[in-house]
Parts: sequence; structure tokens; C-alpha cells
Amino acid sequence: MTDSSHRLYAVVIAVVVFFVSWAAVAAKPWATAKPDPRLAALAQREQRLRADAKLVQQVVDQRLAAYQVALKTRKAQIATAQARSLQVAQSTAAPAVRVVNLPPLTITRTS
Repeated sequence: MTDSSHRLYAVVIAVVVFFVSWAAVAAKPWATAKPDPRLAALAQREQRLRADAKLVQQVVDQRLAAYQVALKTRKAQIATAQARSLQVAQSTAAPAVRVVNLPPLTITRTS
């Protein structure tokens, strides 16, 4: 190995191997990552929000059911009132209009 190019290649390869091994050791792949407390808090908040959303949806469903019952009752009342007013309007028909030509009530004479 008297050739200088072979020495240069050997030095370059040794330096590259050194830096790659240094990077591998610095990365600490054997160490377990500790869970981030912010992520744990975020997961708990998500669970609370899901539970709250479920409760809110139950309340909304109950209110919607009550509203639909009240709406059905009100529509029945409106239909009954409309039928009653139509029946009254048909039973009490308006009198027929008559045009009458009567003589004037006062007679004025000119002098």
C-alpha cells in the first residue's frame, strides 16, 4: 500500500465510518422515548370532550323528541281550527248582493 491514492481512500473511509458511528451513538436508539405529558393531557381532554358530546347529544335528542310531539299536537290544533272556520264559513253563506234603483229621497226644484 505504497500508493498515496489508496491511503487517501482508507483515510476517507475511516473518517466516514467514524462520523456514521458517532451519529448512531448520538441518536441513542436503545433508549426508550418517554411519553410526552402534553400528549397524555390531550388524550384525557379528548376523552372528556367525547363524553360531554355524548351527553349533549342525548339532551338534544330528548328536546327534539319533545319538540316533535308538541309540533304534531300544534299541527292537529291548527288543522281542527281551519276545518272549523271553513265549516262556519260554508254554513253562514254571505247574502247575495242586489242592486236596487230607488227614486231619490228628496226632490229639489230649481226656480
